[in-house]
Amino acid sequence: MASTEQKPPHGWASLSQEARDAAYNNRAAIADAEKLVAARRAESDAIHARSQGFLDMPYGQGERERWEIFPGRDPSAPCLVFIHGGYWQGGEPKEFAACLRGALENGWSAALCGYPLAPQASVTQIVECVSSALSWLDGQRVTQGTAGPLVLAGWSAGAHLAAMNAGHRIVSAVLCISGIFDLAPIRDTYLNAKLNLSDEEIQRLSPISAPAVNKPFIIACGGEELPELQRQSEDFFRMRQKHGMRDRFIKVEGANHLTILEQLLTADSTFIKSAEAALTVGFDI
Repeated sequence: MASTEQKPPHGWASLSQEARDAAYNNRAAIADAEKLVAARRAESDAIHARSQGFLDMPYGQGERERWEIFPGRDPSAPCLVFIHGGYWQGGEPKEFAACLRGALENGWSAALCGYPLAPQASVTQIVECVSSALSWLDGQRVTQGTAGPLVLAGWSAGAHLAAMNAGHRIVSAVLCISGIFDLAPIRDTYLNAKLNLSDEEIQRLSPISAPAVNKPFIIACGGEELPELQRQSEDFFRMRQKHGMRDRFIKVEGANHLTILEQLLTADSTFIKSAEAALTVGFDI
């Protein structure tokens, strides 16, 4: 059952435009953001340099409709698909190869999904594009070495795209990291200049308003993230609990919007172990 009522966050209407913009400006809230991003890009470059994967694989006609696929040691092992963030208007898949390291160390296959960006593409088109990408991968799983159960992971806007595509037949479990699940506040910030969200899109494309997909979700946020980012994850988890879903909520204490991705970097990290549990024993909530 879908939630039919969307209310703005408590006190949102009384905030100034500057305060609303600041509530979703993740980079501005992290003092060493540029250093952290540079380190992730350097690690991603190193992974690409030693990779024997299938890079820049087209799944559609658009320039950004590309997969980067990294087969694991065993083609039947689980596959982690990661969708990058950037508020639907920035980011490159290749910059996030570091986020696959823990899965690859665990013997899994892994892949990065590219997608078109706003304003050239609407959020509706971006969601549909990710669905098309998953359908392409579904048809190529044997040849690309990704035949095992698939964990669809995303960070920030990528978590929104993962949640919106959780119902795809290829998906076994979902990992949403620091996600956006209610688009209504986004319309009231600087981000909407390129997104141009309509009322209809906000209702249809907000995972918190959509039917709860009956698959295991891991919903995570950092304890040092902006309050609005924490609220988004907490509210989404509560909505799914209300509808009987057996999910896991993880708040990574001390982590901000960038350092939370460190939970993907080793085979024994929190997110990799939680994803493994979701595929095997499930969650006893």
